[in-house]
Amino acid sequence: MAQKPLRLLACGDVEGKFDVLFNRVRAIQKKSGNFDLLLCVGNFFGTTPDAEWEEYKTGIKKAPIQTYVLGANNQETVKYFQDVDGCELAENITYLGRKGIFTGSSGLQIVYLSGMESLNELVPGYSFSPKDVSSLRTMLCSTSQFKGVDILLTSPWPKYVGNFGNSSGEVDTKKSGSALISSLATGLKPRYHFAALEKTYYERLPYRNHIVLQENAQHATRFIALANVGNPEKKKYLYAFSIIPMKLMDAAELVKQPPDVTENPYRKSGKEASVGKQIPAPEEESACQYFFDLNEKQGRKRSSSGRESKSSPHPKQPRKPPQPPGPCWFCLASPEVEKHLVVNIGTHCYLALAKGGLSDDHVLILPIGHYQSVVELSAEVVEEVEKYKATLRRFFKSRGKCCVLFERNFKSHHLQLQVVPVPLSRCTTDDIKDAFITQAQEQQIELLEIPEHSDIKQIAQPGAAYFYVELDTGEKLFHRIKKNFPLQFGR
Repeated sequence: MAQKPLRLLACGDVEGKFDVLFNRVRAIQKKSGNFDLLLCVGNFFGTTPDAEWEEYKTGIKKAPIQTYVLGANNQETVKYFQDVDGCELAENITYLGRKGIFTGSSGLQIVYLSGMESLNELVPGYSFSPKDVSSLRTMLCSTSQFKGVDILLTSPWPKYVGNFGNSSGEVDTKKSGSALISSLATGLKPRYHFAALEKTYYERLPYRNHIVLQENAQHATRFIALANVGNPEKKKYLYAFSIIPMKLMDAAELVKQPPDVTENPYRKSGKEASVGKQIPAPEEESACQYFFDLNEKQGRKRSSSGRESKSSPHPKQPRKPPQPPGPCWFCLASPEVEKHLVVNIGTHCYLALAKGGLSDDHVLILPIGHYQSVVELSAEVVEEVEKYKATLRRFFKSRGKCCVLFERNFKSHHLQLQVVPVPLSRCTTDDIKDAFITQAQEQQIELLEIPEHSDIKQIAQPGAAYFYVELDTGEKLFHRIKKNFPLQFGR
């Protein structure tokens, strides 16, 4: 019999508006059925008079659902939390404690950390320290069987959570939030991470917890920040979700990657940042397969450790790529990808050796997400494709070769930008251009020369079939495919 999912609610800053919150919960349960737990992050108590709270504390009123809350985030509300290890505040309302792990009878594992970040030696009662974070990580991550936790509850946002993700609105995640919580999330790998305090709602795109091709696939994390209860802008402060404890899940089902999954926002050069240190904006993951540093204007070899690399600028927010209609041989997250051919992985694209290449160094530039052609690429993917092209040209030029790039958007489902190096000792770029034109004439193919600085998106519409060649000189040849086209023409 399949395990029945738990139905949970998560809530942002209550700020003493208990009636507003619990009346809303009653309305939701009346409409959608009962939920198992309510988890509250942020400021549970406000600066308003205690009359409303006294009704719950004395039992005149009762929370309609078992409610778990985090502790104080300021000196004014410390008085409500008498026991640092957690206690019952009122019927159905429980303070979890300063830090720890709550495991339900179902096996659901919730890690909680109350308060604000403090790097001082004397930590106030409403704060957590690097030692607190370190002890939580050690408590859980020290066993070889550790895979992650179901839920992480914190009040502050993790710093840098917006990296590689969708826009976080007015909250600048490079300046706001806690680096200690970023470190904690990196180590604990929660499936869900809830936070508050910023008075806004932000559901980040899920991010992966493993390095593609270097580590076994792991589950993704969903970060959700919730607004304050009863806010006048009607921003979302309650989040409903269903979850099966990871201990009860099939391993293959657990690690399934959502189609819109992104890179880990906290990863620093492929290594986790150490606890207590500020985590800088992530660099492109260093990898020994890089030929040249994509961020250098002049080609420069990288050492196998990647030490010569410089920090790359923060990438633009990625647009969600379209999803393939079925299994795709070239989507990097797909099990069909022949991973032994992959040379390098960037943020939006990857480089792979051509299967049955025309030469030993014939490579393909491919988008990580599912895009059918160059015409359909989003701006940030185009930018990275251009970096790869420029880098490969520099590399092959240093080897006495020129590059021929071509794309056939016909009877193909995933963009494959072919890069074929040709020794300059055998022929010039003009010879290659003449060869394409001659072959096209012989096969009655109209191969047009297009302006050097023109954008192919100005010529071809999304969905249109075409063949396209780009030479080292910047010259471009284009054919609009109307009916039939020899699939091996470029080769």
